[in-house]
Amino acid sequence: MRKKMYVVLAACVVLCGCDTFRFGPREEQKQNAYLHWRVVELAAAQARTEQVSAQLQGLTGLASQQSRAFVADYGMPNELPAADSAEQILSGSGVAIAQTAYQQSVERPDVWQMAGGAIDMGIALAGLLGGAYGVRITQFLKQARDKSKALKEIIEGNELFKQTNPASVQAFKDAQKEQSTQTRKIVTEVKAT
Repeated sequence: MRKKMYVVLAACVVLCGCDTFRFGPREEQKQNAYLHWRVVELAAAQARTEQVSAQLQGLTGLASQQSRAFVADYGMPNELPAADSAEQILSGSGVAIAQTAYQQSVERPDVWQMAGGAIDMGIALAGLLGGAYGVRITQFLKQARDKSKALKEIIEGNELFKQTNPASVQAFKDAQKEQSTQTRKIVTEVKAT
């Protein structure tokens, strides 16, 4: 039974890949993709107007075509930023959108979000399997999700206790010294996130 559960979980990862663990684009990221397209489109038009080298015109034209893929991938923003001219784009709002979008782009889901997403995906697939195995897998994954949440809450509570009771920190560490290496590793990883 356990082996089948692992096969289902492995299938989830293989079939769904890591894309399910990325944040969807936010409004500012969509605006930034749109602005990027407009910037290179305006640069390509300016290169043609100034009759720069054929190579530079070709590069800016290609960049303009390529940037349309970013807009298609991210989706159109709900509110289009002002981007009719270079002056509008170079105003403070264009720069601010680019900076915000960069900050949002470097964010990644934490371990708990990823684990929750994987478990939810497994539960959904187990539901598709149906039958006795599907029910067992769903129960197993729900229990794993509950235990994961409990572990996170315990570790956060322990850290809060140590912060608010500095005199008890050593006694707390002494009480935990019998933990297995695997448990210590898990706790250390959870604290790091």
